[in-house]
Amino acid sequence: MTARPQHNASVAEWADWRWQMRHRVRDVETLERYVQPTDDERGAIRATAGVFRWTITPYYASLMDALDPACPIRQHVVPQAGETAPDIVGVQDPLDETGHSPVKNLVHNYPDKVAFCVTSECAVYCRYCLRKRMVGDADWMMKKDELRDGLAYLRAHPEIRDVLLTGGDPLVFSDDNLDWLLGELRAIPHVEVIRIGSRLPVVNPMRVTDELCAVLRRHHPVWLNTHFNHPRELTPEARAACESLADAGVPVGNQSVLLAGINDDADTMRQFVEGLVAMRVRPYYLYHAQLIGGTAHLRTPVEAGMEIMRALRGHTSGFAVPAYVLDTPDGKVPLTRDYVRGRAGDHVVMETTRGTVWAEPNPLPPGWTGPRLPEVTMPAGVRTVPTGAPRFVYGDPAAPLAGAAGRAEAARP
Repeated sequence: MTARPQHNASVAEWADWRWQMRHRVRDVETLERYVQPTDDERGAIRATAGVFRWTITPYYASLMDALDPACPIRQHVVPQAGETAPDIVGVQDPLDETGHSPVKNLVHNYPDKVAFCVTSECAVYCRYCLRKRMVGDADWMMKKDELRDGLAYLRAHPEIRDVLLTGGDPLVFSDDNLDWLLGELRAIPHVEVIRIGSRLPVVNPMRVTDELCAVLRRHHPVWLNTHFNHPRELTPEARAACESLADAGVPVGNQSVLLAGINDDADTMRQFVEGLVAMRVRPYYLYHAQLIGGTAHLRTPVEAGMEIMRALRGHTSGFAVPAYVLDTPDGKVPLTRDYVRGRAGDHVVMETTRGTVWAEPNPLPPGWTGPRLPEVTMPAGVRTVPTGAPRFVYGDPAAPLAGAAGRAEAARP
């Protein structure tokens, strides 16, 4: 699928990543230029207002099916009715990133590596976003002095050898600002690897310019993991962006999320990972969707993901098979029988790589006829999402809003 300039944009404007950022879809009237919004979508846009913004680049909007609300691109970025349905949890920070942040936006949860959330801005706001609490919110933006505080922390901790720049999306930075930040990191002797996590190659591939590639080349080794989820995202424009990065010596990996109704079947996943490899992008992680409020309609049983992995292994190139993982406050857990003990009712019990035991709330949907993990007893002292966890209450006038983006305040059930 090829995106084409729309709505009076010249070819030069359409190809300008800054033009794409300035002309993002933010309201129903602009959305109607691309699709015919359903009543459910219109209602969801109203109900989620002030809780979680939505915005879509013209390029990415042009990939949506105008008539089909089940279009996987639409489900990624247009608010859906399922977001307002009751949810078992509504955790804003399921990985306790703030609890692992010694300075603002720098998450130190692994001994030798950190995630540095250098901005809260993204090109699009994915509906299942792990960091709904911060994206698009001015309170989480990083001033230059706050970036320097993070750099000072890194200099003071020689055990840190691997720095992931994330956000938000670091590639919304200008070339000059990104060059400065990479240069500061490269000047720290014990920082061996710099990684960038970015969805711009997917939703605004025009960002990958010759100038950007020159900046990245100056600071090697720089690795980049992007975030494709579906074969429809593997466009000629996205392919050109990823190949430009590879040609600049940047190894490109992909971290996708298993999403119900989007990529949760073996045929779609096989087509997807083989398409990535054809673009010189290595499938890296397939994440199980996090327990974020308002995302129940997109989460799958853990068994569904494990079955997909069985269907991939031995039926496509080995390097096309990602690792299926769940991110927990105790790190990423491979969702294989080496780590997954079984199902204790509505929870999947697993051992973490740190020797702790985690129970992930993951009820099977009514009428589930797929595979089931063996039943196990819930271990004493197991860690899990706490009972009565705060939850988002969309459209509920009793749920006050807070923060520059109108974040939903925690409301106890």
